[in-house]
Amino acid sequence: MSNANWKPFIFGGLASVTAECGTFPIDLTKTRLQVQGQVGDSKYREIRYRGMLHAMVRICKEEGVRALYSGIAPAMLRQASYGTIKIGTYQTFKRLLVDRPEDETLLTNVMCGVLSGVISSSIANPTDVLKIRMQAQGSVIQGSMMGNFINIYQQEGTRGLWKGVSLTAQRAAIVVGVELPVYDITKKHLILSGYMGDTVYTHFLSSFVCGLAGALASNPVDVVRTRMMNQRGGSLYQGTLDCLLQTWRSEGFRALYKGFFPNWLRLGPWNIIFFLTYEQLKKIDV
Repeated sequence: MSNANWKPFIFGGLASVTAECGTFPIDLTKTRLQVQGQVGDSKYREIRYRGMLHAMVRICKEEGVRALYSGIAPAMLRQASYGTIKIGTYQTFKRLLVDRPEDETLLTNVMCGVLSGVISSSIANPTDVLKIRMQAQGSVIQGSMMGNFINIYQQEGTRGLWKGVSLTAQRAAIVVGVELPVYDITKKHLILSGYMGDTVYTHFLSSFVCGLAGALASNPVDVVRTRMMNQRGGSLYQGTLDCLLQTWRSEGFRALYKGFFPNWLRLGPWNIIFFLTYEQLKKIDV
């Protein structure tokens, strides 16, 4: 495999793990906000958190600071697999369709982003299920990452590890199909405008824009996906559409944007850390 082929995989994985470590507490509060208020689930019926900051403070007081990193192990494992495959396949697909970056179009990048998002998220789904379970339960959860992984498999089987995979793939298709093309196009136009070169400032602004776009597009799917993955036995929601409709009917349309602020606060810094790291790694001569 040539240098042009393996670099995006390795650098994408390293940058993804770095970004995950830097923004994980925000992701945990987002998960807690999204699973609360479910009318059909007595465990999560209570509205315990009024917002992201309140959730962080309460979690620290009741469960300790370490609880903010509940599920960090599967999250890093997920990014090591998901991030590696996502960026690697995205860049590979682009080069298969277009020889030069200058010739890339928005449609080409969106197609590559959607495809790479579906492939990478489907493969990494078990780590996503485990991460969400550990985040939702916090200090209540018992055992190690591998112990909980085995426990899910024993109680729910292989289907439990791939629970919500179709929704995860849909979300990834939306997020990756929006974020990566928006970053590429924004960066391209900023450079072509002549006002900014291929600098850290350009990378920062482009990653900020793509984080906002990704949060707006993905939040409703993210709420439904989180609830689907967190339920046990499949008794509460019969499917993706059922979960969407139940949430809308019982809690209103705004419920689909529960956790939007922490979602954006996470996706914004996550993308900034990721792209700044990734762009610097690209400069390494290996």
